[in-house]
Formats: sequence, structure tokens, C-alpha cells
Amino acid sequence: MSSNHSKAGKQPNVIVFFTDQQRWDTTGVHGNPLGLTPHFDQLARQGTHIEHAFTCQPVCGPARSSLQTGLYATATGCFRNGIPLRTDLPTLAHYFNGAGYDTGYIGKWHLAVTRDKPVPEELRGGYKYWLAADALEHTSDAYDTLLYDNDNQPVKLPGYRVDALTDAAVRFIDERKDRPFFLFLSYLEPHHQNHRDDYPAPDVYRDTYTGRWTPPDLAALGGTAHQQLGGYYGMVKRLDEALGRIRDALRSLSLTEETIILFTSDHGSHFKTRNSEYKRSCHESSIRVPAALYGGPFTGGGHIRELVSLVDFVPTLLHAAGIPLPDYLQGRSILPLLHGQRADWPQEVFIQISESQVGRAVRTHRWKYSVASDGLDPVRNASSRQYSEQFLYDLAADPYELTNLIGFVSHRGVAEQLRKTLIRRITEAGEAEPGIEPAPPVQSGQRKVAEYELWE
Repeated sequence: MSSNHSKAGKQPNVIVFFTDQQRWDTTGVHGNPLGLTPHFDQLARQGTHIEHAFTCQPVCGPARSSLQTGLYATATGCFRNGIPLRTDLPTLAHYFNGAGYDTGYIGKWHLAVTRDKPVPEELRGGYKYWLAADALEHTSDAYDTLLYDNDNQPVKLPGYRVDALTDAAVRFIDERKDRPFFLFLSYLEPHHQNHRDDYPAPDVYRDTYTGRWTPPDLAALGGTAHQQLGGYYGMVKRLDEALGRIRDALRSLSLTEETIILFTSDHGSHFKTRNSEYKRSCHESSIRVPAALYGGPFTGGGHIRELVSLVDFVPTLLHAAGIPLPDYLQGRSILPLLHGQRADWPQEVFIQISESQVGRAVRTHRWKYSVASDGLDPVRNASSRQYSEQFLYDLAADPYELTNLIGFVSHRGVAEQLRKTLIRRITEAGEAEPGIEPAPPVQSGQRKVAEYELWE
């Protein structure tokens, strides 16, 4: 049977191709000029491209808890790294197990807090097949990959780390080609290698991209980009080649059209420009990620221009696989958007920020508005009852967020409207309604923003 036609009545296979710390603008469809992502770009063109995809929490563990459960990090309890995912929370694996799927997890987990030790079965989120490490950055290096299997035995895999995980994924797919499977393939790249704060690309790409192109925000702000961006791009290049290998394997097994692929990342990287490390801020460089789907209803789906959050991907995948959606999920399926049903879609995404601050933000098509608590320990406190305004950006005039408009008298109306929106989104996520202290007024000399411009 041709790979272009699904077998009648067969449940679609599902693969989540998940990268770590990948900026949206590493991709060709978002304007990167270096040709790093031909396979992703093809996936986006042939399938459904989520042009505006965002994390709901720009740090590894919390974002992963949301993508496994469809709940915000304060609802999962994993509001920062170092908190294991509760065993009573249903995950993607539980839903797909219940629908008769063979589920598997390969790569970085980061939801058990065992660091470099094996993850006990009860902390694996319900996945039946297991070849993973809780903190892959602590059990492996670029050319030294160590994972643990179902029996918690160490498994050394040969090759560059991206290739090692991809080899394992191809084997998983081949062994399950005759029955429906759900595979969550979780790479560490292009995350830095923690013990040396470096981005180790494959040797062949070590110097290929150094000094070639710097995104405007990083060019303006500096940070570590000039030192580390070349290696980061080399990692992205190899990840894209891995995506191509997965798609080649599916084609060779006549599984292309009966397999849904979701490609996305947990958060971005601002290369120490917005704070002292790489993420944990409200800025696009932290929160915006690449995302595309292919297969099933997503083939030929075109461009989705609505704002989509990681929490939306759980109901999306369940909906596409024909699995009933629990009513407690905090995200929404994007399938109605494919059919032009946009009226009820939110006009903003909601972001929770931890570890660097107890912060909250909303991002509309035009505006970014962020608040932070005063004096609360961001490691010990999941939320706050009182915040102060911190950032306001006009993304139409300032897409790289170089001019903070918070407190500007000319933009007071915008801030007031966004303050109400943020409070609504905070309470909808299950948090107590907070107070938000307006920023001190600043005379900007800019014209006042008209009401009709607020939601452009």
C-alpha cells in the first residue's frame, strides 16, 4: 500500500519530536538564512505550520510537565525544576495506553528528579517502553550517550547524541510498524552541555556557522551569542537531519500518512542577554518555539496564525487520534482552526515564569505584558498575590523587544487593558486573583495609543 494512503480503520501513529531550548528563528520558515532546517521547513509547508507557538513556562521541567498533561505548571505542581511529576496525573502515555497504543519514551525526561540515576517505573509517566534518562545532560555528552532501559540497566549508545537517540527511535518504529504506537522522542539538543556551559555541535559542523548570522535581538544585546551561536546552529542542523531520518524511516515502512508528527521545543534561548542564563524570561527569545504537525488531518493544513501554547498540544494530539478529551485540560485542540473555526480561540497566550522570578505574562499578536512579584523567593513560591508591572513591548514596532514601554503615559491604556487580561488568565489557570501594581508614570513623548489599536 502506498505511504500516501492510510490503512482503513487503523488508528494513526503519533510521534512527538521534541527539542530542548530551540528558538523559533533557527528555522527557514521563520527567516533564518543559513539553511539549517530543510526537513522542518518541508514538514511545515506540507503539513500544518504553527507560526506563533509558545511555551507556557520557559524552563525545562515545568514546560515538560505541561506538555505531558495539558495543564499549566502551577496545576501540575512542577512550577520549577526539581519537582517530580505527580504520579496521579494522567499523561499523554496514559491516554494513549488507554486507547490501545504501544507507548514509548526515548531521551530526556526531566520529571523524576533522579538526575543521573535511573528513573523508577512509577515516575515514568506511564510509558510502556523506556530508554531515557531524567537529566540527559548529566548522564551524557555529545559523543558519550548513556540512557537507562525498562529494567533500569544502563545502555551506552554509539554516535553523536542526536544520532544515537534517532537510531533508537527508528528501531522502535520498525518493531511496531504493524500496530499503533505513540513515541515521545525527547532530545537534549540544542540545549547547552551543563558541565562546561558549551553548545557542542557535531565535529563536522563545529565552525561551519560561527559568525554567519546573528538574530537582531542578540546582535543588539550581546550576551554569549557571538561565542556560542555557531555551536548552537550546528546542533540545530543535526536535529533537522534527524527529523529527516525519522521521516525517511516512515516512508520506507509505508507509514507516512498514517503517522502524525508533532515537532516542537520546550522553550528558547536568549544567550544570557535578558538575565544571567538562557531562558526564564518573558521575551520572545525565551518563550517562542518552532512548531509544525504533519499526518492525518494536519497534512495540507496550511498556516495557523493564531497564538498556540504547549498546553494546546495535548488536546490536539488526543483529538487527532480520536481519543476523548477530558474536560479538565487547560489547553485547546487546534483542529477547529484547520476548518476556519477561529471565533472562540483566545487572543493571547499565558506564560508563567519561575526560578528567575515569580512572574506572569501575556502575549497578544501585538503586545507583550509581564509582571513580577516583589521579594518572593522564586524557588519556593509557585505564585504571588501581588505583582508589579515589569515589561510592555509593542511587537509591531519593536519585534526584538529593545524598548520597554512599561509606565509610559502614552501606553497607559494598553497596560490597563493587558492588566485585566492577565488577571483573567491567571485565575483561569486556577490561581488566586492577584493585585498588580502599575509602574510609575514615564513621560515618553510618544502619541497615545488609540483604543482600536490595542488588539491589532
